[in-house]
Amino acid sequence: MKKLLAVVGGVLLIGSGFTWMNTYRRVINTSFGPGEHLEYRVHYGFLNAAEALIDVAPTLYKVNDRPCYKVDVNGRTVGAFSVVTKVQDNWRSYIDTTAILPQKFYTSLRENKFHKEENITFNHLNHTVKAEERTERDVFKVPDNVHDVVSSYYYLRTVDFNKLPVGQVIEVPAFYDGTVYNMKVRYRGKETIRTKFGKINVLKLNPVLPKTGGFFKDDESIRIWVSDDLNKIPIKVEVELAIGSLDMDLRRQGGLKQPLKFF
Repeated sequence: MKKLLAVVGGVLLIGSGFTWMNTYRRVINTSFGPGEHLEYRVHYGFLNAAEALIDVAPTLYKVNDRPCYKVDVNGRTVGAFSVVTKVQDNWRSYIDTTAILPQKFYTSLRENKFHKEENITFNHLNHTVKAEERTERDVFKVPDNVHDVVSSYYYLRTVDFNKLPVGQVIEVPAFYDGTVYNMKVRYRGKETIRTKFGKINVLKLNPVLPKTGGFFKDDESIRIWVSDDLNKIPIKVEVELAIGSLDMDLRRQGGLKQPLKFF
């Protein structure tokens, strides 16, 4: 579960910007705001495997003297999967409302006997990240406009895909688990898919995975369909594993900037 959430989150790391004269970039955001709520159900074949809840707090928070959205992502296994592998994870990001960059990032991972808590503070002007885990503290140098696995998804929603040619690969630096990764996502164009709510027009994204082998079927094993509107929320995700596949579908939503248009 931890690896899947990290990859899916990393998958959504799109876009980059420039820092001039020690100032923050400005990103126009008409896609999300306080009070948004999303629920997803994860299936492994015909079995319910997990659920994910994503919430933007109804009020803004000041972090590093900057107004921020507080976003919580909670994931847990359900049903028979919770007996075999008990997972209860929380990922929290404080996202700068102007730059759509993380100011702080918190993780609490509880997976069977494994337990990890970490607090990460970003200093985008000095290009550093401070990671604190229990009694350990480390400072890392990072490039301009680096993201965490949650803020990246929200930055993606501000990208105007109508200006991108089909097939273009977008790259962005991403900090995760003490390392900066150069994440890549390919824009595959527009489609119409069927959901339990009806049909909906979507944008298709294909993360480019490292060819490490083992966990995923190949380097194009993850496919993401996001709503082709102002919201750009994930409607469906498919992950082909070395054995079997996972599907994540939107179950409930609320507080969106624009009503979803099913037909």
